[in-house]
Amino acid sequence: MENNRCVIFAAGEYYAAPLLPDDRALIIAADGGLDHAAEAGITPDYIVGDFDSAARHPHHSDRTIVLPPEKDDPDLLSALKLGWAHGAREFHIYGALGGRIDHTIATLQLTALVCEHGGAAYVYGDGLTVTAVCDGALHFAAQTFTDGPKYVSAFAHNDTARGVNEHGLKYELVDATMDNTHVNGVSNELISGSEASISVEHGTLLVTFPAGTPTPSRTLFHEFSGDLGPLSTAVSSALVSPRQ
Repeated sequence: MENNRCVIFAAGEYYAAPLLPDDRALIIAADGGLDHAAEAGITPDYIVGDFDSAARHPHHSDRTIVLPPEKDDPDLLSALKLGWAHGAREFHIYGALGGRIDHTIATLQLTALVCEHGGAAYVYGDGLTVTAVCDGALHFAAQTFTDGPKYVSAFAHNDTARGVNEHGLKYELVDATMDNTHVNGVSNELISGSEASISVEHGTLLVTFPAGTPTPSRTLFHEFSGDLGPLSTAVSSALVSPRQ
């Protein structure tokens, strides 16, 4: 790869036309995301899934990975693992929010998984972008706007997130503690003309910010290790066989 960016087309709701970060990004279609990529006139570098939600069936090749329907990893996780194995560490994901709430919850968990290994995932939804930050900081460049509040929210993904700071926003947080059953980070606001940052010393935050906001830069407070694991094409070992 020429850079570490990957664009993933998933099979869910699309609220805006996908914006490729650059023409060198690795492009992966996850299952029915193949249909959305084709509609956008984009040919994926890789295709992965069980293809239960795709109207188009891909041609068999070494760039098409067919998964069994009864698997442990959802198609999106398989796409993330594939991108990670090819060197991607920044993922831009379309079609993974909205629709089935269980799929949306899975997407949020996977967003956290990526950042907890030192990567970054941005998931594009209805007027907002979702990302996560783990033991690090997000830095938002100053913007000028006049068309109403620009909401930014932060939620603890794990049991406890410590040392949470929010600066340059309407409401400041300093060395706060968040947990995943106490909502105290919803609906903060960007300030026109002001830089802003959200950081957490220990823990993982899920963060939402307005669509169209420039991708925030990141600071990691320590080295991260490990990876997302190998891509599996096996049937789930937890599958219960029907009784005879």
